[in-house]
Amino acid sequence: MNRLKYLALAAVAGACFATTSPEAVAQVGVDVGVEPDCPYGYYDYAPYSCAPSGYYGPDWFFGGVFIGVGPWFHGRAHFRGHVNNHYDGRRGYTGPMPNRGDRPQPAMHIDHMNHFRGNEMRDGFGHMGGAHMGGAHMGGGHAGGGRR
Repeated sequence: MNRLKYLALAAVAGACFATTSPEAVAQVGVDVGVEPDCPYGYYDYAPYSCAPSGYYGPDWFFGGVFIGVGPWFHGRAHFRGHVNNHYDGRRGYTGPMPNRGDRPQPAMHIDHMNHFRGNEMRDGFGHMGGAHMGGAHMGGGHAGGGRR
């Protein structure tokens, strides 16, 4: 009989504990902050550091303004643009890097990109590919059709 009393007491205590414990509420929030202010655009991966002149081709600029990448992408749907990945720090580039807030140097301004040599296509969201990516033609076109 004592066993039955202890078992009943344990069941009541367990029921009380289960009804009085606070519920866990899961919340997910992503705050990307403000768009980086970089003279030649910023990389399409966190921490969105400024990219050097020569990384992005002219198709990434609309009216001289970078169309953005990642959470701040302002290009048209299915956009694909040329980059020169030799200027990517993840691929070993260690040359000069601009800082946020820097202004373009006159000799390196977007209007002077006559000799750009892109070697990779990207979509503004960190995806890359060859002539076709996911079945979509990757022709970026000049000026990118961005909206600001």
